[in-house]
Amino acid sequence: MLFTSYIELNKSALNNNIRFMKEKAGPGAKFSMVIKANAYGHGIEDLLPMIEECGVDHFSVFSVEEARRAIKVKEETCHIMIMGFVDDDYLEWAIENDISFFVFTPERLEKVVEISKKTSKPARIHVELETGMHRTGFCNDQLPWVMETLKSNSENLVLEGLCSHLAGAENLGNFPRIRQQISTFKKLCGNFMQSGLKPGYRHLACSAGVLNFPESSMDLVRVGISNYGFWPDNETKMLHLENGKSLKDPLKRVLSWKSKVMSVNRVKENEYVSYGASYITNRDSKIATVPVGYGYGFSRNLSNMGHVLINGKRVPVVGAVNMNMMVVDVTDLPEVKVHDEVVLIGEQGEKTITVSSFSDMNNSMNYELLTRLPSRIPRYQTE
Repeated sequence: MLFTSYIELNKSALNNNIRFMKEKAGPGAKFSMVIKANAYGHGIEDLLPMIEECGVDHFSVFSVEEARRAIKVKEETCHIMIMGFVDDDYLEWAIENDISFFVFTPERLEKVVEISKKTSKPARIHVELETGMHRTGFCNDQLPWVMETLKSNSENLVLEGLCSHLAGAENLGNFPRIRQQISTFKKLCGNFMQSGLKPGYRHLACSAGVLNFPESSMDLVRVGISNYGFWPDNETKMLHLENGKSLKDPLKRVLSWKSKVMSVNRVKENEYVSYGASYITNRDSKIATVPVGYGYGFSRNLSNMGHVLINGKRVPVVGAVNMNMMVVDVTDLPEVKVHDEVVLIGEQGEKTITVSSFSDMNNSMNYELLTRLPSRIPRYQTE
């Protein structure tokens, strides 16, 4: 094994999740898969062709860098939409490559008009509206100017979409705020259409929006975390399972992360293990080293807290997680040996290590832990 660990991407799980989320979004909504942050740690270049084979032809990224990576591997018929940062130097590149992008400030809209007049193509833009997130988006007092700019530059600007972002649609306590956002967005879209400006898409919904607020799906949905097999949070998961009267999780994890045992050693009782003095053996022990540490995405916060699977058994991480290695207690595994498979995330036998288990232990989110997985770890497709 050239690398110290590898990631497996399960195509059938991916297809299952996409089908489930498409059904939730409804037949009237265009389905855009969000592949920002290296496809939530799964790998843009590795996963995008698999997504296309699952029937998706629209992809949402955050930056030009992500769009450039996606354009190298996507089919010609697939479209890329940039939801975040586009530096002025790359606006012309985006326009020429038929990439649509969000516009959320007067300065950006003016620059797009200027550059689009120099190109052979009109700019495909999505005007972001401020509806209560208070992050990016045009405020109400700016909208008359936006509408006039769109009308007076209709040859250079294509209003591909009106959009906004829900401010935490996964949390029950936030539901009143989300309902107000949806109402505000619909009203603002109505104002644009009454003025004669009809967007190609009205889009607001993320994974949590699709699952918790069906009315937010509208013309296009931007689905991220749920396509990868994860619920936006436990509240959303329980709401769905309770309403569906089933405890079977309809989402399946796409990603598994694996390594191998690097060494096996015996340590006497009352000896410290790994750096520092955070762990001392309470019996004569057998420890194994695994060549993955915080430099490879396994958080140092999981020192003395994390678990891995070896020989179908869950074994604890002991001592401090190092940059390149971790130590696990395999005292109760009599047959363990060098080269045995180690599952960091995924299944082995009847046992499972989930990303959620990591987040529960170190107060992080599925999103955060997934996106920490280095892009240099090789990814392989499985069926």
